[in-house]
Amino acid sequence: MGYNFFAYLSRMKFIKRWSLMHSGVNENVMEHSEQVAQLAHALATINNKIFGGTADVGKCVSLAVFHEAGEVITGDLPTPIKYFNNEIKTAFKGLEAVANEKLLTMLPKEFQDGYRELLSPDTSSYEYKLVKAADKLAAYVKCVEEVKAGNKEFSKALKSISKELDQNALPEVRYFMSNFISGFEKTLDELD
Repeated sequence: MGYNFFAYLSRMKFIKRWSLMHSGVNENVMEHSEQVAQLAHALATINNKIFGGTADVGKCVSLAVFHEAGEVITGDLPTPIKYFNNEIKTAFKGLEAVANEKLLTMLPKEFQDGYRELLSPDTSSYEYKLVKAADKLAAYVKCVEEVKAGNKEFSKALKSISKELDQNALPEVRYFMSNFISGFEKTLDELD
């Protein structure tokens, strides 16, 4: 008998993000999760090095890697649909929970508790909040890159996500936006 958990996760590369938007560069869930992991690492490092915090960097990265795992079963539901109303939002959260539990059954019992902490994390933890912020930053970066390339399709999303980030109370987000985000607005030659 084999376990299919990692084979399922490998299919994250087939799930397209931003499916209702015309993208100059397509993005899949696996690529997105990698970027969120990088950004979560950065936010946790900012927490620890700049603000004297105690964020668990490894936990942030691990949560980020697995934050969209359930989408191998549910697919990526576009934001306008996912948040259309509270009934749909609640129903989708329930579907995500069922999908994550299904994934856990694809692991040996000895692994399930450890992976449950990643697939269904404690939403009150500071690390979870940093990962949620990193997820939003990744969406912002995607919008910046698309608009920079002349794709006006992402202009409204860029403004909306920018407003959300401006209202984010985490000092790590403000620090990242002030010190790192401008690099994403530059061309390759300007980065040098």
